[in-house]
Amino acid sequence: MKKEIKQTAGHEQLGKFAPEFAHLNDDILFGEVWNRQDEMSLSDRSLTTVVALMSQGLVDSSFKFHLISAKANGITKNEIVEIITHTAFYAGWPKAWAAFNMAKEIWGEDSLQSREEFEMMSAYPIGEPNDAYAKYFIGHSYLASMDAENGGPVNVTFEPSCRNNWHIHHESTQVLICVTGRGWYQEWDKEPIEMLPGKVISIPAETKHWHGASKDSWFQHLTYTTNVGKGASNEWLEPVDDSYYYKLI
Repeated sequence: MKKEIKQTAGHEQLGKFAPEFAHLNDDILFGEVWNRQDEMSLSDRSLTTVVALMSQGLVDSSFKFHLISAKANGITKNEIVEIITHTAFYAGWPKAWAAFNMAKEIWGEDSLQSREEFEMMSAYPIGEPNDAYAKYFIGHSYLASMDAENGGPVNVTFEPSCRNNWHIHHESTQVLICVTGRGWYQEWDKEPIEMLPGKVISIPAETKHWHGASKDSWFQHLTYTTNVGKGASNEWLEPVDDSYYYKLI
């Protein structure tokens, strides 16, 4: 499943002053060009954009936005270090210093993405606090109905380190579709599975499992249930052990 890129900054900031520019920025550049993923992956588009902006010395808020997007599109810390270092020989050492100072904020070991940064890169709403099920979660989670009342999915957002307890869906199959960020899914007595955008997990009924964000990333997945039998229910169990969870890389 491809992640659809949506942008509204042009219309929000320049819609009245420069409507045609806003249209070209939001609807053409982001709405069409960035979404030509069969021709060029989001990761490669992020790499190209970061190099282009750095080469011009444009290490401003737009550069930070594209660094955040690059991380969301799978560019790792080691890769961004190599990208900036390599570009420095062609674009100039001062530009690399400026780029590194900004990249450290986003890929630094002690840095956690803010809610505002996450919202910038996500095409899905965070929604409202998941108060009704808060006692079954460690950390904060949020729910946004995607027309769930008419059979659509629910978007679940996890803050970094947030995860739900072990639980079992009786008489129903749950489907998870990772759309933004990085998280984990694990079944009892099995190895954890890393969840990145596009990963789909179908959880058979009667399977003990948990899912949630990685310790250093926000995480969003769409979810819905299918094959719902008579008397379907959820059984909530013990929390995921902290000492085990924080060993996941």
